[in-house]
Amino acid sequence: MSNSPTYEVPPEMRDFAEKSVDQARKAFDSFIGAARRTADTVKGSAEVAHTSAQDVSARGFSYAEQNVNAAFDLAQKLVRSRDLQEAMQHQAEFVRSQFAAIQAQAKDFGGLAQSAMQQSAERAKTAMQEGADNARKAMEQGSDAARQTAHDAQAAADAATH
Repeated sequence: MSNSPTYEVPPEMRDFAEKSVDQARKAFDSFIGAARRTADTVKGSAEVAHTSAQDVSARGFSYAEQNVNAAFDLAQKLVRSRDLQEAMQHQAEFVRSQFAAIQAQAKDFGGLAQSAMQQSAERAKTAMQEGADNARKAMEQGSDAARQTAHDAQAAADAATH
């Protein structure tokens, strides 16, 4: 039976390997942290959009209710009109007031949409910037860790050969 030679791993190489694992873990943790922060920012943007949609929906129902009530009020006035001239006068007043109301409602909806778009754009811009910054930092940390690992490997190899 032949004895196979045993090779002992120099302590420098074990230290190097341990440092490499630690550095890789730190770089990965940094990257995951950056990704989580970006995801949280994107989630916040979705919540802003959801809230804006709820506001628009609620406002839409409110305006629909106002418009239907105005139509019922007109119908009641028309039923109570004494003659065609009075009915036509009620109809003309209704058209004028509803035209003004619809203009105001459209302006309000436009403002809501513009505000929602601005908020979403700001959140998206912030999320993209934070994501890019966090990714850049994680890449720099990973690059620094790789350089340090290469330096440590060279030092360990030099120590093992001398």
